[in-house]
Amino acid sequence: MSTSKRGDGPQPVAAVSAVGLRKSYGDRTVLDGIDLRIPAGTVFALLGPNGAGKTTTVRILSTLVAADGGQAQIAGHDLTTAPDRVRAAIGVTGQFAALDDLLTAEENLLLMADLLHLGKREGRERARELLERFGIADVARRRAAHFSGGMRRRLDLAMTLVGDPRVIFLDEPTAGLDPRSRRTLWETVRALVAGGVTVFLTTQYLEEADQLADRIAVLDGGRIVAEGTAEELKARIPGSHVRLRFTDAAGYEGAVAAFPDAARDDEQLALRVAGDGGLDALRALFDRLDAAGVRAADFSVHTPDLDDVFLTLTGEGRADRAPHLEENQR
Repeated sequence: MSTSKRGDGPQPVAAVSAVGLRKSYGDRTVLDGIDLRIPAGTVFALLGPNGAGKTTTVRILSTLVAADGGQAQIAGHDLTTAPDRVRAAIGVTGQFAALDDLLTAEENLLLMADLLHLGKREGRERARELLERFGIADVARRRAAHFSGGMRRRLDLAMTLVGDPRVIFLDEPTAGLDPRSRRTLWETVRALVAGGVTVFLTTQYLEEADQLADRIAVLDGGRIVAEGTAEELKARIPGSHVRLRFTDAAGYEGAVAAFPDAARDDEQLALRVAGDGGLDALRALFDRLDAAGVRAADFSVHTPDLDDVFLTLTGEGRADRAPHLEENQR
């Protein structure tokens, strides 16, 4: 399936593409033939319950494990025939910060520069630039062991960028972070994408996908069950409604008569009236209440969000799924 826009000219080379990726561990199928096409300079979010295959997808695309079937290209390089070129084009930040706690922030970055065979001068310049960029220059000589969770995440991401990758895989990068640190990391991701970097994000924070992703895919049971923008996915889920609450039984009963198809909550004296919550729909709803001589105490509009999308499309994390399959296979 393609995530690039149609046009009269040829489509640009995707930063990440995959066709029919498959992976099994024993008799358990983790990926059952998934297709991806992610344009450069965008954020792609992969959602799914534990064990759905998110981390396995990242591990395959980052050359850490081999697929059982299918083909994939990263930054124009084939995953099977040119794995070294793929590795040179990517950066990976896993679920846990990969830092040496005995080293300072600066030493961690210089270590990464050495591993990437950067020259001494180039490595120091790159480390200095990244320390400034991620707001940790003032603690450059402090050991990573003394960093907070948010600072560790920023340093971890900085280490991912030492090699100036064009594609970055972020596997649940904000897990365990407080809201402030999470939003700081979001701003960092946006800045990277503005500079042309492509970000492949897995997350279980649905707000995170809603905030960052240009395209979202929902993975369940090893298959992509839906893909699109956040708004496109939300539009697929029914359930938009207006909730009307009343303070007296007479008004409530009058509203029930005016909206016989509405869902009732007799205990709360509330009705749930199906509708998209748009201005025209609200105007028609209140005109109908006026015609019935009824006034609501208050109202609220509910439209499906990514939580609804997730719960509907993934079967609410069915109990027959092995929740830690991927982790157990590492």
